[in-house]
Order: sequence, then C-alpha cells, then structure tokens
Amino acid sequence: MPKPPTVWALHDGKPGMASQALGLAEALNLPVVEKRLAVRAPWRHLPPQLWLRPFAALSGKGDRLEPPWPDIVIGCGRNSVALARAVKRASGGDTFWAQVQDPHFARQMIDLMVAPAHDRADGANVMHTRGAVHGVTPEKLAVAAARFAHLLADLPRPLIAVLLGGSNRAYRITSERAQSFAAQLEAVVDQGHGLAITPSRRTDPEIVALLQRRLEGAKVYLWDGTGENPYLGLLACADAVVVTADSVSMVSEAAATGKPVHVIDLAGGSAKFDRFHQAMRAAGITRPFSGTIEQWRYDPPDDTARAAAEIRRRFALRAAKAK
Repeated sequence: MPKPPTVWALHDGKPGMASQALGLAEALNLPVVEKRLAVRAPWRHLPPQLWLRPFAALSGKGDRLEPPWPDIVIGCGRNSVALARAVKRASGGDTFWAQVQDPHFARQMIDLMVAPAHDRADGANVMHTRGAVHGVTPEKLAVAAARFAHLLADLPRPLIAVLLGGSNRAYRITSERAQSFAAQLEAVVDQGHGLAITPSRRTDPEIVALLQRRLEGAKVYLWDGTGENPYLGLLACADAVVVTADSVSMVSEAAATGKPVHVIDLAGGSAKFDRFHQAMRAAGITRPFSGTIEQWRYDPPDDTARAAAEIRRRFALRAAKAK
C-alpha cells in the first residue's frame, strides 16, 4: 500500500498563525507534523526577501527543518514565508507549497496561495476565502464542550461567549471604548444572560481589570490566564458570541459555530479589515454589538474545507503530470 503524503505546518507560535496553518493542514486528513518556528536576529527583523540562508535563521528554541522533506508544506505568517520556500527548493521542487495569506514575496513559486478575499490577491495560483482558515470543527467543539462544560455550568442562560483581542497595527482599544463595551456587557448581564469571557495574549491587563470591577458580583466566568485556555469550550457551550473586531481569525472561528456573532467595533481599522467586516455582515454572519443579543441563523463558512480540497486537487494533478 503506498505511503500517504506527509504535511508540514509552519508557523511562529502566534495563536492566529498556528490556527490557520494547522487547521488547514489537519483538514487534508493526512499525516501532519507541526513545525513551530523560532527565528533569531537579524532574520526576524528583516522582510523575507532579505533572508539569506533561511535555515540559518532558526534557533534551537524551535523545531528544525531538515530531510526527509515533506510532500506538502503549509506556511502562515511572515516568519514562515522564506522558510517554506527554502523547503520547496531543498526538495528539488518536489514539495507542494501552500501559503496562507498573501506574503507579497515569491508569489510565482507558491503552488497555492490561500488568501482572504479582502487581501485582493490575484493570480492563477490564488484561491480566495471569505475569512481565515482555521481548525475549529464540529468534532473539536464537541470534545471542548465535554471538557469545559463544568466551568460554565452555574452561569445563567442564554450564555454569551466574549472573545477579547487587543490593540494592533489597525485597531486600538482606547480607554473610552473599553468603558463603553464594559457597560454594554453589564447590560447583557442585566438582561439575564450569562457571560463567559476569555482574553487573548494581546488583551491589555487594564481592560481585564476593568471588566472584573464592572462585573463584580455578577455570575460571570472570566478566564484568569492560568491553565488551558477554555476558548474552544466557550465557543462550544455558548448560545451566541461577542468578539472584538481586531482579529479576522477570532471572527472566522466564531462563525464556524453557526451561532450569532456580534462584533465589537474599535477605534481605527483599515481598508482590508473594513472589507472583511462588510463581507461578513453582508453574508448575514455577523452583526455589530450594541449591548443587545440578537438571534439569527446562517450557514457556517466552509473556507477551510474548500481550501483543503483545492490543495488535494492541485497536488494530485501535479503528481499525475509527473508520471
């Protein structure tokens, strides 16, 4: 029986990058090896086109990239691009290279670029998705529901999961906006809903402290950052989701549940983020958060499954041509 193709998923450890690379790799239903990249100076400060000797960029704190080379390599994130290309080159071009998001580098060497439509990448090797690919599946949600349900068992229903991001290059969570959405969440509690809140690594501790003060005395779950992040458990157990606008990945993962997704608008933004949020609203997937929880239905996006199917199709076509 022929050996199944092997897949490497390259990412730099950031949750958004890891979720996309691993989620797409796992959707192929092939053996996957996760490669967490630890990039040292000066490479981590340089754009990928200036990475001379890319394999030398790796420090001993991360995984090594060495033969045998994979049949498929999937990269996501700035630090994965030059290394994914180096893997393809080291294999003599045999490795199929899929890159998530437009790297604005080595585009013609990429076998398939999986890029959100709001990136506006174009070309014969480009596949567009509505949002981010990810690893949230019904199976993983079922496992997470069983694993974390006890944390949320005493909270009022309907239960609202609140996913907090943080300021980034496009958005700022100002003190005024934090006060505003804290008041909105108070209103949700007053309406009889339960709240289960999980901050991310980018969430300002002052925002977490603010929510603790404003929601003191209410039956609310707020992850304190210790132990395993219950993020998937909150998505699985909640009846609706509230998520900050700064993360395409978090909004896309929330949408995988098919539950109402309310988006907290923030100061700032960008043309790309605006296009993404407009598309999600137009598709009936998300609505702005105004302090009231609404109910609606939609078909969860199938971006990850479609992207995996396209990788399999192109990989098989290339293999057939090589015979």
